[in-house]
Amino acid sequence: MTIFPRLSAGWLNGWLLLAVYGAVFSATVRSFPKSVIERLFDTSNWTPAQRRLTRMGKSLSALFFFLLAFSPLNVGEPIFLIGSVLFVLGLIGVVMALVNLSAAPADGPATDGLYRISRNPQWVMLVLVFAGAAIAVDSWAALLLLVAVAACYHVRILAEERSCLALYGEAYAACMEQIPRYLLIV
Repeated sequence: MTIFPRLSAGWLNGWLLLAVYGAVFSATVRSFPKSVIERLFDTSNWTPAQRRLTRMGKSLSALFFFLLAFSPLNVGEPIFLIGSVLFVLGLIGVVMALVNLSAAPADGPATDGLYRISRNPQWVMLVLVFAGAAIAVDSWAALLLLVAVAACYHVRILAEERSCLALYGEAYAACMEQIPRYLLIV
């Protein structure tokens, strides 16, 4: 992998992966009822600090997307295959997590499907999607930027969990004791 890719405008750049992700995410979310979409984007019970760090994460995400969009894909190289496999697995996981959330009862936390192994499977899979994209464009800089984005979004996840505790009370507290926040660590 290279530290920083040679940026250029081109048809075979990382923007293709961003477009695929955007199309799949949008199509999935648009298929849900309005109540599920509101639940998905609920920001109640967030502190001002959590809102600021989320905005910072969005700014870093924009920089990550710019870097990805103008980085050539290394089609034909093993690194492209590895990145593409991770991207596709993550994309499938994001869709599964969204479908699991949409099937959850409105008055309780999501606990089926991928939510059995992580309280935040959408975020875990999203990191996998973008790690795969960064690998597909052969960029350590993109991977490091993704780590910074993930650190900012960790604060967002804490805010989301705080909202879930306020909404679902003991049911979510029980989830927090039994299900890891990400994958392996309770």
